[in-house]
Amino acid sequence: MNLTNIHNVYFIGIGGIGMSALARYFKFIHKNVAGYDRTKTPLTMELENLGISVHYEDNSSKIPKGFFEKEKTLVVYTPAVPKEHLEYRYFLDQGFEIKKRSEVLGLITKDTFCFAVAGTHGKTTTSCILAHLLNETRTPLTAFLGGISEDFDSNFLFRGAQYSVVEADEFDRSFLKLYPNVACVTSMDADHLDIYGDSAELRKSFQEFTERLKPGGQLFVRNGLPLQGTTYGIEDGSDYCIHNLRIDQGAYIFDIVTPRTTITEVRFNKPGRHNLLNGLAAFAMAEQSGNPLDELALALATFKGVQRRFSYQIKSKDFIFIDDYAHHPTEIEAVYDAITEMHPGKNVMVVFQPHLFSRTKDFADGFAESLSKFDAILLLDIYPAREKPMSGISSEWLLEKIKNPNKKLIKKSDLTQEIKKRNPEILVTLGAGDIGLEVAKIKSELEYAN
Repeated sequence: MNLTNIHNVYFIGIGGIGMSALARYFKFIHKNVAGYDRTKTPLTMELENLGISVHYEDNSSKIPKGFFEKEKTLVVYTPAVPKEHLEYRYFLDQGFEIKKRSEVLGLITKDTFCFAVAGTHGKTTTSCILAHLLNETRTPLTAFLGGISEDFDSNFLFRGAQYSVVEADEFDRSFLKLYPNVACVTSMDADHLDIYGDSAELRKSFQEFTERLKPGGQLFVRNGLPLQGTTYGIEDGSDYCIHNLRIDQGAYIFDIVTPRTTITEVRFNKPGRHNLLNGLAAFAMAEQSGNPLDELALALATFKGVQRRFSYQIKSKDFIFIDDYAHHPTEIEAVYDAITEMHPGKNVMVVFQPHLFSRTKDFADGFAESLSKFDAILLLDIYPAREKPMSGISSEWLLEKIKNPNKKLIKKSDLTQEIKKRNPEILVTLGAGDIGLEVAKIKSELEYAN
C-alpha cells in the first residue's frame, strides 16, 4: 500500500494511546483524519482540538462524508475493537483498505532507521527516554510513544523522518509487523495469556520479534533474558552496566560502563531500579545513532518522565501522592520497591484497579502477594476494557486472596473520603483502566485538605 495515495485516514478506536499517536502523525502530514471511540477522554478531546473529527456512537452514519471514498481512504483499527463492531463491519463489507495499527506503524517506519522497544514491562518509559535522548542531541526523528511524555507533553514527536522510535507492542503479536534497525527487549514476563495461551508461546513471539531486525541490526536485551544480544543490567557481566550507584536527594548517581568506555557521575531523576534500567537501555540504544556519549549522559539527567509512570502528584514534607500505570504483579512489585528505596519507613497506602478479567484470573496469586506488601490496600472493581465478565472472577474474589488484614473493596466515588480518613504518609494509585481519570480529582481534594 502506498500511503501517498491516501487522502483520508479513519480510526476505529482513535482514543487509544497508540492509535492517537498515529492520528496525530497523519494530521501532521496533512491527511484528513477522523475516527470513532467508545468514550470521550482527555486524549480524544486533544485530537478534537487539533481539528480531528471524533464521534462516540458506533454508527456508520456518523462517519464524515469524505471518508466514504474507498480509493482514497485508509481505515485503521486496533485489535481491541470487537469483530462485530458495526463500523468495522461496514468498512470490511464495502471493501475498504483496512489495516491494524501495527501494520500501519510498520509501513511508516520501514524506510527509516527504526529504534523499536519491546517488553512486557518498561517499553513505554524506555521509548520515551530514548526519544528524549535523541531529541536533545538534535537527531531528526519521528516518535510514536505508548504514553504521554512529560518532555514533549505528547505521545507523538516529529523532528524529522530519518530516524524513528516506536513502542513494539506484544499484544496480538503486533510487534511482528515492524522492521527495526535497533531493537531492545526489556522483559518477557507472562502476560496477555488470553492471546498467547501460555508463557512459552509468549517467549516464542519475542524470539520471532528479534529475528525481524534488518541486516546488520543491533539487539539489546536485559541481562538474564533467554535471548542472544548485547546485554544491559546493574549486574557485573552485562555489556552495558551500572557501577558506583548511589542516591542523592531523590536521584540516582552512577557510572555507565560500556564495551568501550566509562561515563562517570551520570544523573537520573526517576525513582526505581526498573526505571534506572529503562534509562540504561535507552542510553545503549541511543549510542547507535552516533551521538557523543557525554551529550547522551547529560540528556539522561534532564528526562522529566512519562505521565502515569511513577508520577509524583503531591510531594510535600508530610504527604506524598504517586500515580502509576502498573497493572501486572511484577510492575506493582517494582513500584513498591521504588517507594521503599526512595522513602524508607513511610506508611504506604495503595489504591489498585485490576485491569481485565483474564489478567486478574491468570495472575491473582501474584497480585495478592505484591499488594499485600503495602500497609493498606483499597481495591476497586475490575476494569473490563475489551472483555465481558468472567464467572467467579471479581475484585471480591481477589480481595480474599490478599494476606493483609488492612484491605477494603471501595467505589471510586468514596475514594477521597476514605483516603482522608486513613491519612497515609504515602498514597499510590495503580492500574491501567480509568483510575487515571480520577487522579486530578484526588489530587485537588487532598491538596486542599493538606
